Amino acid sequence: MDISLMGFDTPFFRNLHHILEATDDANNNNKSSNAGPTRAYVRDARAMAATPADVKEYPNSYVFIVDMPGLKSGDIKVQVEEENVLVISGERKNEEEKEGVKYVRMERRIGKFMRKFSLPENANTEKISAICQDGVLTVTVEKLPPPEPKKPKLIQVQVA
Repeated sequence: MDISLMGFDTPFFRNLHHILEATDDANNNNKSSNAGPTRAYVRDARAMAATPADVKEYPNSYVFIVDMPGLKSGDIKVQVEEENVLVISGERKNEEEKEGVKYVRMERRIGKFMRKFSLPENANTEKISAICQDGVLTVTVEKLPPPEPKKPKLIQVQVA
């Protein structure tokens, strides 16, 4: 399969294509699985590459914006892993095929998607909200208040 014909002729997609071909070759030759990345790794890498996101920092929060056209809130999962990794994932399912209807062109991506973001130390993982409106998911992570500066301890000098 020539990926340049599909409009994916970038270094990232060429490398990803190379990894997929190497994985297929390893599986076809019955070699050990240590020869390259696992199918799960390749699947996750593909899902992350196909899910672009914008990240903004405001004075009191971090905002993650991800385009998710045509998805319902039940198809999207937002969670925190390992105490500081924000994971946005889900699945866009294929429409049921109707009798007598066939695709002439299919460009919209279907399947699983995922993005992982390492949150900074000042992110409050207890105060996260997610809103999906007009096909755009907005996840807001509030910041922790800055620590109060320590006041110097005053030691009284006694006269002897």
